[in-house]
Amino acid sequence: MKQYLAEFFGTFALVFCGTGAIVIDEVSGGMVGHLGVALAFGAIVMAVIYSIGERSDAHINPAVTIAFALSGSFGWNRVAAYVLSQILGGLLASFFLLLLFPGLADYGMTNPAGPAMQTFFLEIILSFLLMFVILQVSKGSKETGIMAGAAIGAVVLLEAAFAGPITGASMNPARSIAPAIVSGEFEHLWIYIGAPCIGMALSVLAWKLFR
Repeated sequence: MKQYLAEFFGTFALVFCGTGAIVIDEVSGGMVGHLGVALAFGAIVMAVIYSIGERSDAHINPAVTIAFALSGSFGWNRVAAYVLSQILGGLLASFFLLLLFPGLADYGMTNPAGPAMQTFFLEIILSFLLMFVILQVSKGSKETGIMAGAAIGAVVLLEAAFAGPITGASMNPARSIAPAIVSGEFEHLWIYIGAPCIGMALSVLAWKLFR
């Protein structure tokens, strides 16, 4: 239960700070800026990994949990509880943002800026690269170690910085599901659920071949 609570808290922190940066950028007239949003996502991922990595593995991402299970380093019997904890943590964060900033059109939703399939394949590639780094720096299924948080946070920041304007740079179903539910917009949600899972599953295959 401590592991599930840690995943719940970690995903809450990710969604609250990351999508919160998007919301505050909107209500402040652009004071945060695109790079500020990317930095918020990278920094909170790094902070969460260092704070709960020893407790719950700090996946904070359903696609990461599934990928670790596919790699054989994480038990399938824990996948459902981890994923549920992550989604509920994200939902609570989005509902807090709804209460704090009522009346907005969306609360950090991820939507494609161009064609849907362009975003779909970009998200697959982004998720592939992120998971490959995670697999290389993690200890089994635990995102722990001196450099794990810095490396993973840096990849999130990098991908959000250059791909965010086109795809939203989600790489995380929980991060996209929560704002979609609060905003009531589900048209493109399939992209942000399917693409990270596909990209990270392919990354596990590449990682096994690489090793």
